[in-house]
Amino acid sequence: MSNKKKDIKEEQQDQPVKDQVEDILDEAIDEVEKEKEESGNEDNGFELTEEEKLKEDLQKEKDKFLRLFAEFENYKRRTSKERLELFKTANQEVMAAMLPVLDDFDRALNEIRKSGDENLVHGVELIHNKFKETLTSKGLEAMNVKEGDTFDSEIHEAITQIPAPKDKLKGKIVDVVERGYKLGERIIRFPKVVTGK
Repeated sequence: MSNKKKDIKEEQQDQPVKDQVEDILDEAIDEVEKEKEESGNEDNGFELTEEEKLKEDLQKEKDKFLRLFAEFENYKRRTSKERLELFKTANQEVMAAMLPVLDDFDRALNEIRKSGDENLVHGVELIHNKFKETLTSKGLEAMNVKEGDTFDSEIHEAITQIPAPKDKLKGKIVDVVERGYKLGERIIRFPKVVTGK
């Protein structure tokens, strides 16, 4: 194998496929032009136009290939993005289905604490923490909403409005009825709150 071919092969390994194809097509065009120059003016007009026609056809095929390659790259990018969205959506549905179970677990734990049985409370707390940590590791995050926060209709769901117990709670959150949760940056359940008027 000649040194020139070795150099070309080494260069091709470092280049993306698109660039390699362009280089090969450019080399083929150069070879056709060299043959044309070497033959000189001995060729008659018919052969010259045939070579030009071949060169033009080669250029058309090169353009066609590059367009097809670009379309394929766009297709790959689009499908990978759609696949990621599908995984996020599937995960979101599972997480949303688990939230009522988490709520029930929180309520049960509060009732068990009232019983005064420390061993039972400790055992249930361990299971509760493991459940919450598993959901957190999958991207679930509780939204921090507390009494006195400013009500924002973009991120809170007001279920009722009551007279504010204090003047400073007018137009603010008085109570949180149900916790809200986010999955990544997306809110999958808005916190249900009571506002003061």
